[in-house]
Amino acid sequence: MPAFDAVVAGAGGFIGGHLVRALLDEGKTVRAVDIKPFDQWDQRHETADNLSRDVGLLESAREVLDGGAGEVYNLACNMGGMGFIETHKAECMLSVLPSTHMLMAARDAGVGRFFYSSSACVYAGYKQTEANLEPLKEEDAYPADAEDGYGWEKLFSERMCRHFREDFGLETRIARYHNIYGPQGTWDGGREKAPAAACRKVAIAALTGEHEVEIWGDGEQTRSFTYVDDCVHGSRMLTRGDFVDPLNVGSSEITTINNLYHLIADIAGVEIKLKHIDGFLGVRGRNSDNTLIQKEFNWEPSISLREGLTETYRWIHDQVARKLGK
Repeated sequence: MPAFDAVVAGAGGFIGGHLVRALLDEGKTVRAVDIKPFDQWDQRHETADNLSRDVGLLESAREVLDGGAGEVYNLACNMGGMGFIETHKAECMLSVLPSTHMLMAARDAGVGRFFYSSSACVYAGYKQTEANLEPLKEEDAYPADAEDGYGWEKLFSERMCRHFREDFGLETRIARYHNIYGPQGTWDGGREKAPAAACRKVAIAALTGEHEVEIWGDGEQTRSFTYVDDCVHGSRMLTRGDFVDPLNVGSSEITTINNLYHLIADIAGVEIKLKHIDGFLGVRGRNSDNTLIQKEFNWEPSISLREGLTETYRWIHDQVARKLGK
């Protein structure tokens, strides 16, 4: 018997915290690991075995997998929104260390299943030059032209997972996340992603009466955004399934960034005026093609953008109000 049913690396982060909760709700024994001190975790669940360790170090990765695990979920990486990954490319590339060392430790510990959280940032930039694009199929990662820094590390680690499966028999599974959002995550400070940043700005407008909201670029760049509950469900489903190649875990509901802000303003019941400024934009358009995951699992993310943003805005509004003393 393994020491734990599941080990989650990156458990102190946004997705990791939600994943640990879902595994505990299943009745699993869970070891939750993150490099951050406990007071910086987005969520910490007392019924998990919580450890503050740097799994970028091989000895720490081996420590957290001592005794084995039925499932390992490796979400450990250095990441953030576009403003962060465009200015911290070396730090993002160093995420290859937890990726490598968790694979090595999992192989040596005889882990049952190893899940790796990849990203839509692996997809070729030349496929994403127009806002009105064809949704991205899994094969569109090659010929490779990944997002510089962050995307290349993710693509390299995908290949490493494949070769650990082929060479060592480690049962690896890979999800390519598409813009995950929801409550209980980073919402300010520079690492937040577009939905959280938009919710924060709209909440400030609602609370202060200052209705001008800044957006990077013309706001006509397109994205799909995936609610965290769908992400967590898809991650566990892939881990326990038989399909071994990377799969999109992403909503296919596409929107412009302008429309994202207007939707949040409508949820908040506030009028806003968009001010477009220079900033980091990323690709012009990105959306998830879910043909393959539907074929293999008869499933795709189903929580609508409005439904997910309603929950996200409510939580971020409360954080902003507390910070502003409202």
